[in-house]
Amino acid sequence: MLTLEVLMVFIAASIALDLAPGPDNIFVLTQSALYGRLAGLIVTLGLCTGLLLHTTAVALGVAVIFQTSALAFTLLKIVGALYLLYLAWGAYRAGASKWEEGGKARADISFKKLYMRGIMMSTTNPKLAIFFLAFLPQFADPARGSITAQIFMLGAVFLVIALMVFSAIAWGAGFLGNWLKQSPGAQKLMNRMASFVFVALAIRLATAER
Repeated sequence: MLTLEVLMVFIAASIALDLAPGPDNIFVLTQSALYGRLAGLIVTLGLCTGLLLHTTAVALGVAVIFQTSALAFTLLKIVGALYLLYLAWGAYRAGASKWEEGGKARADISFKKLYMRGIMMSTTNPKLAIFFLAFLPQFADPARGSITAQIFMLGAVFLVIALMVFSAIAWGAGFLGNWLKQSPGAQKLMNRMASFVFVALAIRLATAER
């Protein structure tokens, strides 16, 4: 089992990593601002589902493939970059959302799609798989029991922290909706900015090295 000292260090490191500007929290920020807090929370659940898959991959040793195989790494990052470009095109073409009474946006996107976006954002990022492979084992100790069990425990802790941090970002970004609902022009501008962010993330992922 993990010691309290190791767990506290891991929690502090995880909070710092989740707060650092990156593709995941930027994605939550833009989706929350465009579609509202609930949409941001749904995206967060998708991202955390992806983190669960990465944790499982590390615990079972699957992530080693992406660390040792240049072809696997390249193929996955190309898929991820293409998906981000697809999102960029959709955001660029999007018009202003219609607003219902009570200030809720009636966006032309379902919560299921938002959830799947979160999963895709997470699972098609090979650097995240390699990061987990390098990060989680540092806090596991063979002398304290099953490494696999410790990895799952660490992954669960990281997931809970990510859920709290990203949910806070989603909630804060949701305040932008009050401004966006009063200005169709501002909504179009936000969509253009989201498109730019997706393109930038796609370029960053496509040019990533192992």
